[in-house]
Amino acid sequence: MKTAIRYYSKFGHTTKMANIVGELTNTRPELATVRLEEPVDTLYLGSGVFLGKVDNSIVELINTLTPDMVKRVVCFGSSAIIKSPVPQMREMLQARGITVSEQEFTCRGSMGPIHIGHPNKQDLDDFRQFILMTL
Repeated sequence: MKTAIRYYSKFGHTTKMANIVGELTNTRPELATVRLEEPVDTLYLGSGVFLGKVDNSIVELINTLTPDMVKRVVCFGSSAIIKSPVPQMREMLQARGITVSEQEFTCRGSMGPIHIGHPNKQDLDDFRQFILMTL
């Protein structure tokens, strides 16, 4: 099974999560600015939320994807204010005809004094278990 990991991380939270995916899938995480060069069975796509939106690099990446390139996307991320970045990613992916896993993961991310220390060890342990369930 061919796997890819793409993400955007402003404060380092999603980088931590992408690295966990990389460890568990033996796949190198890449920033969202790195386009897919070959078809994959599963794309793990992660982002935070900034000013209520996922970063434009995530939007631009999604706009390059086709169902022929990606069989399934598993979305993950963190957020300090809104509930999750996943609905935004899911909507854009599905509009392109791409299958998005029902399994998704979001944890708190810290932003200034809001949710200081998140994602914490428990968040990352929960994320690790989530990824194992998606394999």
